[in-house]
Amino acid sequence: MRRILTVIILCVVALAASAQKVEIKKSKINIGKTGFQMPVTATFELKNITNRHLTVSGVKPDCGCTKVTFPKKSVPAGETFTVSMTYDARMLGHFSKQAAVSVRGQQQPVWLTMEGVVVEEWTDYSKMYPHAFGNILADVDNAEFDDVNKGDAPEAVINIVNNGGETVTPNMLHLPDYLTAMAIPERLEPGKTGKMVLTLNSQNLKDFGLTQTTIYLAEQLGDKVSTETEFPVSVVLLPNATIYEGKNKQYAPRLEYSSDSISLGMVGGKNVKKGVITLTNKGRMALKISSLQMFTKGMTVMLDKRELQPGESAKLKIAIDRDQVLKARQRPRVLMITNDPDHSKVVIKVGVK
Repeated sequence: MRRILTVIILCVVALAASAQKVEIKKSKINIGKTGFQMPVTATFELKNITNRHLTVSGVKPDCGCTKVTFPKKSVPAGETFTVSMTYDARMLGHFSKQAAVSVRGQQQPVWLTMEGVVVEEWTDYSKMYPHAFGNILADVDNAEFDDVNKGDAPEAVINIVNNGGETVTPNMLHLPDYLTAMAIPERLEPGKTGKMVLTLNSQNLKDFGLTQTTIYLAEQLGDKVSTETEFPVSVVLLPNATIYEGKNKQYAPRLEYSSDSISLGMVGGKNVKKGVITLTNKGRMALKISSLQMFTKGMTVMLDKRELQPGESAKLKIAIDRDQVLKARQRPRVLMITNDPDHSKVVIKVGVK
């Protein structure tokens, strides 16, 4: 009985020792085309999913044509880290390169794969079109419709290029009822440029202030959506402030704020995660803040008063998760919608380093 119990305990210990310690966001990356003798890099994001520090003991590529970089210091529990593979691109044609990531205390390595194709004649579109959505490259990776009034129908133009080897039919997927999209041209041959035109129908917006959604830029209509093809869209719909026109304006609320920006993150060598801005009503009627919203994830805001009588002040407290904010595609900002006719929309810029 004791021998059986000992065997069971040893098996449990062995399973615990070999349990997965890292999570990979994407284990295979296709970099598309690159030029002959033009090295190309794929960067993989991994996460320590244990409750203690983790050490990468080594990363071994499958050939000498690939160089790797990885963190030499231990990774804290729950933190993300990156491993990069750089292929020298000295052979024409398709390639698929692998690297084994060894983690201390884990028996089996984690495998990463980068693939693509090396061509003799190649145009580097990365500067003009720095954002990749599969084989479609774009000049922007999000759209913002600011200062929209009810009834407006503004457009956002996304310039694109087909960086793949096959013809694509660009599409925007999962559009809400207030957005429409059109590809010009409808079919895009390899190496050709075009554009996606997003049109906003503000009549279909339900609320004043910030409305956000995520659509997807796909190569074909039937493509599956993924985090790699996400395209965030933000809309700021302004309220109607005509109630204070003419003589009535002298009685309007008037907002003053201590600053329209705040610096957080690494400030003066310190990691500053919180900041405060003071709001004051200098008008003759109650100031109402009807909406308080954030443009990006990784931020929290708190306002101790939403209605300020003449002469009253309130504290707007802003806090960030630096890592999350730095990963966001959109600029970190806080939006307030008020009944001050001169400040119906107030944007507080959040600088993060």
